[in-house]
Amino acid sequence: MSEEILINVTPRETRLALIENGLLQEIYLERHSRSGYVGDIFLGKVVRVMPGMEAAFVDIGLERAAFLHSADIAPIGPDGLEVQEDNPVDISLLLREGQLIVVQVAKDPIGSKGARLTTHLTLPSRHLVFLPRNLHIGISQRLEDEEERNRLQVLLETCVEKESMRDKGGFIIRTAAEGATEDELLEDIRFLRKLWAAVERRIGKSKEIRVLYRDLPLYLRAVRDLITPNIEKIRVDTTEAFAEIANFVQDFIPDFKDRVELYVGERPIFDLYGIDDEIHKALGRQVKLKSGGDLIIDQTEAMTTIDVNTGAYLGSKNHAETVLKTNLEAATAIARQLRIRNLGGLIILDFIDMEDAEHQRQVLRTLTKALEKDYARTSVTGISELGLVEMTRKRTRESLGQILCSPCPVCEGRGRLKTPETICYEIFREIVRVARVYENDELLVMASQVVVDRLLDEESSTLADLEVLTGKTIRFEVEPMYTQEQYDVVLF
Repeated sequence: MSEEILINVTPRETRLALIENGLLQEIYLERHSRSGYVGDIFLGKVVRVMPGMEAAFVDIGLERAAFLHSADIAPIGPDGLEVQEDNPVDISLLLREGQLIVVQVAKDPIGSKGARLTTHLTLPSRHLVFLPRNLHIGISQRLEDEEERNRLQVLLETCVEKESMRDKGGFIIRTAAEGATEDELLEDIRFLRKLWAAVERRIGKSKEIRVLYRDLPLYLRAVRDLITPNIEKIRVDTTEAFAEIANFVQDFIPDFKDRVELYVGERPIFDLYGIDDEIHKALGRQVKLKSGGDLIIDQTEAMTTIDVNTGAYLGSKNHAETVLKTNLEAATAIARQLRIRNLGGLIILDFIDMEDAEHQRQVLRTLTKALEKDYARTSVTGISELGLVEMTRKRTRESLGQILCSPCPVCEGRGRLKTPETICYEIFREIVRVARVYENDELLVMASQVVVDRLLDEESSTLADLEVLTGKTIRFEVEPMYTQEQYDVVLF
């Protein structure tokens, strides 16, 4: 399996695509006017404590106050480390309004919701995550080789002792640490120690809301977090970003220095694999499958639903085999679409009904296997009595659609419009209401062209009856700026 990372950098936006065997798997976007905040550390001010919600709202300098739940608050002891509580503590005892508090963004603002915060601070490097207020030593669950897990844990313990960091914080070994040497872990520990010391100095000097630590720009975070032995090339299309990435790789991942490449082709870098076309498709509801079936994907505030249809596929065998083939293809396609669209939260999958229990198990195995490549944490249930699969995918940033799109001003995000016929009937009811209240002899109806056309054509007999009923003359005017659903009935 070959993978590439393509990086497109412009003055206003950075776009990054993860390619696997020639197919787009993930897309990352960072606009300089609204870059994400996950991982950033702030000195914030508590603006409201909500005992009933066991939470508080904290001003960290963003447009909306951020949300801090009591489960994400750890009291700090005199040694600067988190105090482990056996029972939940009343949030009123932990925070007070006006208090300054050091917090880290765990989830970006999404829709109308503010950022989600935590006081469990973490600082990442290439191979490790530093826990400056916790003595926990752990390892990524994605590292599955038991022998390698044991080797790394023993190696980390040795490095912690060498750097006298035993009682000065904890560490989590990242997936990228697979195969790491003692020198590499030592270098990371030293880097993280200096970084935390700089953050502590800023905390000591600060008396108001401010940023204490900001994570790396997107293209450096990607190099830090996404590089695995499978990555064959990292192509970047600007000289400045290429130089930064090359220096970062030289310092932290020297084995990959020959894989970083400055792209100087005449075609835009995202044209290499048709990335822009893939992004355009990912903004639509329908995803066509090679078998002729399709997926219908609907994202709402509460959840995302994905419906699998056989479409035009009839199959060459019996109905059960046709359904199985479509569902297996859909399972792989769903895992890919979740990554491309960055859909998170609760996700309901409606596969085509399968009677055979073994077929159900095959589809679930295929889905689970395809999700193993996902960098976001996922959890999948079995097929319910209603034939649905419930799953969750960790959501830390806005989805692709939320970043690139806004609700339609015509339909207000519903995805559909009232028909001209429906609007005509609404206008009839409004005419009757206005006629009963006012004594004018004439009324003027202002509406869109398509609605006025229907009123004067298909609905003309109804209008004639309405004029007799109300005793008023009804005139019409096309308002070119009105949408199909807009209209006014005014006195004339």
